[in-house]
Amino acid sequence: MQYRTIIRITGMLMGLFSLSLLPPALVAVIYKDGGGTAFIQAFVLSLFLGFMLWYPNRRHKKDLRTREGFLLVVLFWGVLGSIGAVPFIFSSQPDLSITDSFFESFSALTTTGATVIVGLDSLPKAILFYRHLLQWLGGMGIIVLAVAILPVLGIGGMQLYRAEMPGPVKDSKMTPRIAETAKALWYIYFLLTVACAFSYWLAGMNVFDAICHSFSTIAIGGFSTYDASIGHFDSTAINMVCVVFLLIAALNFSLHFAAFTRRGINLRVYFKDAEFKVLIIVQLALTAICFATLYHSGIYDSPEETFDYALFQAVSISTTAGFGTESFHMWPLFLPMLLIFSSFIGGCGGSTAGGIKVMRMILLFKQGSRELKRLVHPRGMFSIRIGNKVLPERVIDAVWGFFSAYALVFVICMLALMAMGMDNITAFSATAACLNNLGPGLGEVASNYASINDGSKWILLLAMLFGRLEVFTLLVLFTPTFWRN
Repeated sequence: MQYRTIIRITGMLMGLFSLSLLPPALVAVIYKDGGGTAFIQAFVLSLFLGFMLWYPNRRHKKDLRTREGFLLVVLFWGVLGSIGAVPFIFSSQPDLSITDSFFESFSALTTTGATVIVGLDSLPKAILFYRHLLQWLGGMGIIVLAVAILPVLGIGGMQLYRAEMPGPVKDSKMTPRIAETAKALWYIYFLLTVACAFSYWLAGMNVFDAICHSFSTIAIGGFSTYDASIGHFDSTAINMVCVVFLLIAALNFSLHFAAFTRRGINLRVYFKDAEFKVLIIVQLALTAICFATLYHSGIYDSPEETFDYALFQAVSISTTAGFGTESFHMWPLFLPMLLIFSSFIGGCGGSTAGGIKVMRMILLFKQGSRELKRLVHPRGMFSIRIGNKVLPERVIDAVWGFFSAYALVFVICMLALMAMGMDNITAFSATAACLNNLGPGLGEVASNYASINDGSKWILLLAMLFGRLEVFTLLVLFTPTFWRN
């Protein structure tokens, strides 16, 4: 294990991450809200710690193997999430405990969107901006991880796309080098963020709110600058902008890369993709069910208002964003439970969404169908196809292994929360919300997570990391085999 090389890279990452603490300090100066001191202190501390890790190991530049790659990815999220908590610890408003500071930071960086802060409307602008910036940086980190890094480690979801994706995606990464892949992803991510912010501004948000909400929308994070979330604006136009960009961000960013190339725009790429088609079908079905149930219940005054709420909440919860225009937990219980379960599907692989991912659900369904056929025809030979290509059994085995591990982590976290004294509904929904990187749950955590005990918060923080790191990336570190030479 190349420990000194790993420490050198971790120090460099901390140094780079410290730069993200300067924009909130600048926001504090612009709005004169007095919140900049905590960010300057955190910047100095982060830069110093990064230098202390990097300088003694600066000459260690050996190539990393797969094992070092796993450890480095986990350190990336663990260390940066911890550094991200420092401004919350130093800040006097909000006055958060160490546990709450870590919870808020990891929730932001993993784009979960679960918050322990009450009274967002009165917080300093610097803190509000920082929360959204963390989500935006975390969202980009997720895409680079899923599309560029995990395939190199052999566990990325991009292997599933070799069969049907066009052009450069067939090699598991969009360009030959990870650095170039990351650059292309950053370019797409940044342009989508700018387009989203401009659309929010045109729809009626002020500049500050438009920028902050574009960060959390493209990252599918769900943080807002108001306790009432998107519902604060009470605007159908803003709701529709959010829905459109959540769906765009829930698609595989490799599709965006393939559709918008130097040769021109080719939208047919989307409609040829099996995962895209299933995602749209799921969204339409959820919206239709929510609309029919709400309309029948007579909760809202008109069909148009009912459709607005149904569409927004269906897309927001199922893509694991967690924005709200209405307290969806107040709807007939069938709908909140349906939407919580839909978050297990999440978005496409290589997107900023959480959940198991649409492609894995497609393969689980196909595998289940194949087993039913084998019951009828025990000697039959049935293959699983995506498009016109037959997937190797290794991919199917990996998906089943992932699903089993995901279910195991879910059950353990939920039982641990119940052992902490949490009621059944809250424990189930909180685990689902954090493991799927969704955010809002039911029961005690319907609005925020401030009221639950510290032990439960640490369990849920770990669930966020498991969900964000695709379970296996973190789980492999707990196996003795990983640490043996």
